[in-house]
Amino acid sequence: MLMPLRMLTLSLPPKPVPLKPSRYTIKTANLSTNRMKEYKYLIVGGGVAGTTAAGTIRQHDPAGSIAIISDEPHYLYSRVMLSKPNFFLGKIPFDQIWLRDENWYQNKNINFIGGRTVTKLDHQDRLVHLDDNSGIKYEKLLLATGMSPRPLAVPGIEKRGVHYLRTLDQGKGIIESVSTVKRAVAVGGGFISFEMANIMHMSGAQVTIIIREDRFWAPILDATASQIVEQAIELSGVKLSRRAQVDQINGNINVTGITLHDGTIIPCDAVICGIGAYCNIDWVKESGIKIDRGILANQHLETNLPDVWTAGDVSQFSDPILEEEVQLGNWINAQEQGRIAGLNMLGNKTPFTFVSFYTSHGFDTSITFIGNVSPQKASVTITRHGPSDNQHAQIIMVDDQVVGAVLINQTPILQALSKIIASNLNITDKKSQLEDPNFDLNLLIDQ
Repeated sequence: MLMPLRMLTLSLPPKPVPLKPSRYTIKTANLSTNRMKEYKYLIVGGGVAGTTAAGTIRQHDPAGSIAIISDEPHYLYSRVMLSKPNFFLGKIPFDQIWLRDENWYQNKNINFIGGRTVTKLDHQDRLVHLDDNSGIKYEKLLLATGMSPRPLAVPGIEKRGVHYLRTLDQGKGIIESVSTVKRAVAVGGGFISFEMANIMHMSGAQVTIIIREDRFWAPILDATASQIVEQAIELSGVKLSRRAQVDQINGNINVTGITLHDGTIIPCDAVICGIGAYCNIDWVKESGIKIDRGILANQHLETNLPDVWTAGDVSQFSDPILEEEVQLGNWINAQEQGRIAGLNMLGNKTPFTFVSFYTSHGFDTSITFIGNVSPQKASVTITRHGPSDNQHAQIIMVDDQVVGAVLINQTPILQALSKIIASNLNITDKKSQLEDPNFDLNLLIDQ
């Protein structure tokens, strides 16, 4: 049976307003152990997963108390916009990054506890401990703590001009330096390096990308896809250094360059680190909750602890399509998981069956990931070329079903492939049609 593909939108407040730092900070007196608070619904993580869950809960339960604990002092903002050229280069007003303002939380009676880190989960007492030695009790708990950038472990990483991109404050640091950067190095072969190298190039800087692999974004991209992306990068004038490893970041206070493992020195005044991310789960290790790369959950996003759910990047959930554990780190997935988790915290048993996707743009090239592009089970990849040499698709199959796809400059077939994945369609005798660039994939769904 074909499952409908949900198209998600997240409405902006009519007039998004940047909030003063003092509004982000919860007063210590309000969180003291002498005045411990208790909520029916407690959400750890103030990103799109946690905020969507809170809004979903409030839509169906107008009276239950809700609190969101966020380690960032900001209300919900668009992480997607953080790596987009128009935002970084000042073509979009900074205020447009806000997705929720103070009024939204107040009108929905959702307590936002910003600038606080949860340090321990004591589920036996239904209690979370915070970094100010206070505690908050709960009836139902959602863990939506996301991921943090993986640090580049080399000498000199503390120097001014070394940047990561995950939070708003990190993004602001890069924005403030863009106009003065003359030479930049992007470390890593993923979308952060890809998008930020493009932005630095558009700002007029000389840019070098450093990757440890033989080709860009290996092994997710196949050789043809990597070649298309690499050609687009190098045709722009950006240098790509393959099979390279940063050994040291040079300079006194400010970055002046990097030294590679082979002794090569590359002068630069900015280093963008995009070498992956890890889940923030150390604080739950003693709680009895099951973890792996992330927090383990079933298809309803329930953990092994009663009345505890997880959503977003940190969720390693049971995929009913693949029947294996999957972890997806993208905005649309986090938003939909937040909605499903919120519904299930209300007592529902709604499975998470959404087919997520993410598109990265740079160097006049689009790279789109649909569904699960790295299945644990044995997979077969079907190649589908486009009308142009720079168009390419990897369609990933497990047991004669399409489970994921990677598209290079092939966004017109995104919706059709998403529907094919969601439908669990057996394509045993349809592989030639998947390969044929002239075949309308929508016809497979209608058969």
